[in-house]
Amino acid sequence: MHIYCITHKNLDFIEKLNLIPSGVGSNSYPQNFIDEKTGININQKNPYYGEITFHYWLWKNKLKDFSKNDWFGVCHYRRFFLKDKFYKKIQNSNNQQGFFKNKLSLNEIKSMIIEKPDKSWKDLDVILCEPIDLRNQKKTKIIKKAFKSFIKKPSILFNGKKHNIRLHFEMFHGYKNLDLAINLLPEDDKLDFQNYINHKTSLSPNCMYISNNKEKVEKFYLKLFTWLENCEKVFGLKKTNDYGTQRIYTFLTERYLPFWFEKYCRVGYSPWVFYDLSK
Repeated sequence: MHIYCITHKNLDFIEKLNLIPSGVGSNSYPQNFIDEKTGININQKNPYYGEITFHYWLWKNKLKDFSKNDWFGVCHYRRFFLKDKFYKKIQNSNNQQGFFKNKLSLNEIKSMIIEKPDKSWKDLDVILCEPIDLRNQKKTKIIKKAFKSFIKKPSILFNGKKHNIRLHFEMFHGYKNLDLAINLLPEDDKLDFQNYINHKTSLSPNCMYISNNKEKVEKFYLKLFTWLENCEKVFGLKKTNDYGTQRIYTFLTERYLPFWFEKYCRVGYSPWVFYDLSK
């Protein structure tokens, strides 16, 4: 199993976790790192695409090399897939995504991380992050971050069942931006994705996956990057004071990735942890 750990920092612990260190952005990296500035790449878009530029590198430079027996995927230097037995120890709520309450050492994290494909995956195409629950957002946060959504539909303030993927996106990445992007999708996904964001009150986050079906992943990446390129004509590539809109392509991918895989693949879910070993 080949898990690429995306980072914009030169961190020596990644290889110690038996993950493949994969550097993005403008920094220089040691020889044991994959550097996305090599090969076919869109490294120049990293300030706007975030870790999604590495997904492009993986698609264009590595995907073809995997055999049908290979499991491969991506994680991040602060987010890791965990073995199923740690599921109950991880909290996934609005305020604590992938939260583990105890302080962990490098060796403890290493013992928790998935090292090989689980037997339960044998009939699956893709493993995604265990979903987080988007319901029961704080009223003050909705008013502050999604005021236009609240004015249009005041009931969202009192009904957690209406705290869907659409509202969650609008709270952090701009009102109507998701609609503008969805209008650029091909017809075979447009309506289904609208239904998905309007009805789903949970989300598999982080733009992480593990798969053994490179043909499916190839199709996903082709759809994804064609869509994102079209979105650039609407949103552009420009630095702003708002991280949530400057990197809108990351957050569009975070919603589209689980939708696409859940629609077209046999999907399973894995617990995951948010833990910053770099501090």
